[in-house]
Amino acid sequence: MKQSIIIAAVSLLFIISCRTKSASNSESDTITETSQEMEVQTPDFQISLAQWSFHKAYLGTLKEGNWDWFMKTLQESPDDILLGEADPKDFPEMAAKFGINSIELVNTFYYGKADDQAFWEDFKKRCDAAGVTVGLIMCDVLGNLGDADPEARKRTVENHHKWVDIAKFLGAHSIRVNAAGEGSAEEVAANAVDGLKQLGEYGATQGINIIVENHGGYSSNGTWLAGIMAEVNMDNVGTLPDYGNFCIERSSDGCANEYDRYKGMSELMPYAKGVSAKSHDFDEQGNEIHTDFYKMLKIVKDSGFKGYIGIEYEGNVLSEEEGIAATLALLNKAIDSIQ
Repeated sequence: MKQSIIIAAVSLLFIISCRTKSASNSESDTITETSQEMEVQTPDFQISLAQWSFHKAYLGTLKEGNWDWFMKTLQESPDDILLGEADPKDFPEMAAKFGINSIELVNTFYYGKADDQAFWEDFKKRCDAAGVTVGLIMCDVLGNLGDADPEARKRTVENHHKWVDIAKFLGAHSIRVNAAGEGSAEEVAANAVDGLKQLGEYGATQGINIIVENHGGYSSNGTWLAGIMAEVNMDNVGTLPDYGNFCIERSSDGCANEYDRYKGMSELMPYAKGVSAKSHDFDEQGNEIHTDFYKMLKIVKDSGFKGYIGIEYEGNVLSEEEGIAATLALLNKAIDSIQ
C-alpha cells in the first residue's frame, strides 16, 4: 500500500513537472516570438536633427555674414560668435520638441568647450533629461586632413582627437570630418587618404567612426570621394552623403559647377554611416523644390543602408522651426512610401 502511494506521488510530481516545463517553454516561445516581432517592426530609417538647422538661432546676424570676423573670433574668443537668442547647450530640448531623439552636434558652437569636461558632463545630463542621444559631431575649423604638408596634416589629425574623445563620452557613433586640401585632385586625394587613415586608426581605438561629408570642392565629386573611401579601406572610415552639397565650384552668382546629386548619392551610399537630408525651399505640396526626397530615399534604401537620416534645414523663406517641421513631414512621407 505504501509503495502504491509513493508511486502515485512520484507520478503526480512528474505530471506537474512536465506541465510546468511545458508552460515555461510556451512562455519562452511567446517571448521569443514577441522579440522577433519587435525586431521585424524596427524601422530601417530613423530621423535625427543636425544642429546647423538652428545656426541662425545661435549665430544671429553674424555681423551681416562676415565670415572673416567669424573665423577670427572663433579662434580668439569662441563664445563671442554666439550672437543669437538661443543657447547651444539647450539643443537636446530643442530637438525633443519635434519628437526627435537623436541629434548631430556642430563643434563650432562648442569650440571653446573642447577641454571643458564639466560642460560635457552637464550636456550629457541634458540629453538624458530630454530623452535624446548624440549620434555624431560635425567637425570643422580643425585644419585640412588633405594638407600637402605632412606635419600640418598630422596636427590636423591630432586636433580631431579631442572631438573623438568627446564623441565617445557622449555615446556618439561618429565624427564628421572634411577631406580638404590644396593642390590637384590627385594630390589632395593622396593626402586625404593618409590623413583619414591616421585619424581612422585613432578613432578605432575609441570605437568611433570617421565619416566624410561631400562638403564642397573636390569632396562634392562623388567619384573622387568614393575613390578615397576605397583607398582608405577601413571599417570605421566612411561617408555622410548630403542631399544638397554637390557644388564643386562656386562663383559670385552661386554654384558654377555642380555634380549630379543623384549620381553622387549613389556613389557615396555604399560607404555611408549616416545620411544628411539637406533642405531649403518647399512647394505648396510640401516637396523640397531642389531635391526629390523620394528619389533620394530610394537610392538610400537600394544601397542597403539602415540607420539615421539627419534633417539639415538651410532655407531662408521659412523660419528654422518651420523648415525643420516641413523637412520632418516630408521625410516621414518619403519613408512611409518605401517601407
